[in-house]
Amino acid sequence: MKINVTDQDGNRHELEGIEGWRIMEIIRDYGLPIKAECGGCCCCATCHVYVDEAWLPKLYAPVPEEEDLLADAIDTKPNSRLSCQLLMSAALDGIEVTLAESARP
Repeated sequence: MKINVTDQDGNRHELEGIEGWRIMEIIRDYGLPIKAECGGCCCCATCHVYVDEAWLPKLYAPVPEEEDLLADAIDTKPNSRLSCQLLMSAALDGIEVTLAESARP
């Protein structure tokens, strides 16, 4: 499984995804610039990404906690999600995300 990540500088990275892992964990473990301060507890919004619009219908709807955090984030867009809330699966093989500037360490 693959995750295609564009970092804040516009560089594209193809990462190996692992079934059941949070996309945030995979991005972090590859050493890309993502804060992910809470480690995936959905309480900080420092793993903010923009999901390519073609992939949005394949995602579960955000939980209320995620919506609240995104409402307070400074650089949100309609396709904003917290990568800690996105679990890698075969259905997301090839997903395209871009790291938000607010996620930069």
